[in-house]
Amino acid sequence: MTSHAALELFAVLALVLGCAVPLGAYIARVLEPGTRRQPLAIIERAVYRVLGVDPAEDMPWTRYATGVVALSAVGVVVLYALQRVQGVLPLNDAVLPAVPPLLAFNTAVSFVTNTNWQAYGGETTLSLLTQMIGLTVQNFVSAAVGLAVLAALVRGFTRRQAKGVGNLWVDLTRGMLYVLLPLALLVAVVLAADGVPQTLDATRTVSLLAPAADSAAPRDQRLPLGAVASQVAIKQLGTNGGGVYNVNSAHPFENPTPLTNLVEVVSILLIPAALCITFGALVGDRRQGWAILAAMTVLLVATTLPTIASEQAGTPALASAGASLSADATQAGGNMEGKEVRFGIVSSAIWATATTAASNGSVNAMHDSFTPLGGLLPMWLMQLGEVVFGGVGSGLYGMLVFAVLAVFLAGLMVGRTPEYLGKKLEAREIKLAALVVLVPSAFVLVGTAASLLTAGGRAGIFNPGAHGFSEVLYALSSAANNNGSAFGGLGANSAWYNALTAVAMWIGRFWIIVPVLALAGALAQKQAVPPGPGTLPTTGPIFVVLLVGTVVLVGALTFLPALALGPIVEHLQLMGGGR
Repeated sequence: MTSHAALELFAVLALVLGCAVPLGAYIARVLEPGTRRQPLAIIERAVYRVLGVDPAEDMPWTRYATGVVALSAVGVVVLYALQRVQGVLPLNDAVLPAVPPLLAFNTAVSFVTNTNWQAYGGETTLSLLTQMIGLTVQNFVSAAVGLAVLAALVRGFTRRQAKGVGNLWVDLTRGMLYVLLPLALLVAVVLAADGVPQTLDATRTVSLLAPAADSAAPRDQRLPLGAVASQVAIKQLGTNGGGVYNVNSAHPFENPTPLTNLVEVVSILLIPAALCITFGALVGDRRQGWAILAAMTVLLVATTLPTIASEQAGTPALASAGASLSADATQAGGNMEGKEVRFGIVSSAIWATATTAASNGSVNAMHDSFTPLGGLLPMWLMQLGEVVFGGVGSGLYGMLVFAVLAVFLAGLMVGRTPEYLGKKLEAREIKLAALVVLVPSAFVLVGTAASLLTAGGRAGIFNPGAHGFSEVLYALSSAANNNGSAFGGLGANSAWYNALTAVAMWIGRFWIIVPVLALAGALAQKQAVPPGPGTLPTTGPIFVVLLVGTVVLVGALTFLPALALGPIVEHLQLMGGGR
């Protein structure tokens, strides 16, 4: 690996962590009860009056969960309806017709669950109105839902013998008003200043600079435009990931320069990293947040470096053609297939691991064209449960579930009832944590197997052998873990995959959210216990190692056999000359 690669990775992480500290402290103040900030406080109070919300109400976890699921169900209905009637609505310069029913349903579930899986080409399927009113709104709402659920879980740890876990509508309003909207506005201005379109013109016709000599050939080209900068800003900050264009963040309008690439990849990781600082502040021990952040950073670096090295090394065929790095790693080369020249291998590999670690799903390169090992690691990051930074809120509450399991395993080793943040972890809490970890993983494996066994599933596999298996496994891993990125090469816009991935996205979102809220409710009712001589410290290196080990162990035991049938065997075939 080159020194440039190490320097670029260090710069990205330094920017993320440097910005995360003040942002995390700010979010903690936003989530504290009674916080009011002028002039946004005027808007906040107006929202409560319009919705008829009592901001002082404290909801039990059951009502909080019911509100989350009901709000999301309404979002699916509204977004589905908008797609079905977009052909007769304004801001549709390209005269795009209604989206087919099953694809519209899949897209609605996708954006409501913060997955943003796209089985369509954005500029050829959705009107500007649908993109702005439908998709962008859900990018804000779904991210705010994740932040709200995290706030409820943290209250479960901090409250003593309480029945409530907070007010869903207050958490949603504050998350969007004080956190997501200001950050998205700032990033959108930066992106627009560097060339990302931001206009109400859906298309613009321009004359070709060098038209073909044939008089019958077209001399003009219609360029798809729209409110791109604003959607890209929230899709990255909210770890949503859906692109305005079919090729997502590889498109020169979405991501035109190395500067926009840096801003966007930092935006992907920023809020998940900041929430670790928020967690430490809210529980009254900043070291707790730093321990979680350290575990996430270790896992991200440990997967990013091999991904870069694998892509820089290329393949035996590239090496024999002289297109790999030299022995002293100073000459250009490696696997450039599927990558934008303006970004190169390093920026593409860093983005690939960042987007799959952070439940974002946007791509600036074709993951299907990565080397087998280069594609394996981003896939595995999703299979870990999207807890390595993860989505806004969802990444941290997923990692806290792993922390509960890690403390439980440590308790088993010393024969002591496990404790975390002053709460004893008993059978109910461990069962809920196990549900969060195991059910989405089981759906990935079952869904992959079903796709290989049914005619509808096999019809979408255009690449034979191990690579085709990897494409299916990646698709189910992406959907069930609410990532949204695609390996590529899979015919996903079919009845089978539209229905299957929609179910996977819904289960992957709410089978986690509901047990997490149940865990919050159970913890909130408990009395705090003082740490004893056998209590495992959860702020030091030992806990970080234990937490990393638990995440890796669960991921390896669950998915190693499946990975062996896909990218691992493909790597062995590649090294053996295809035999």
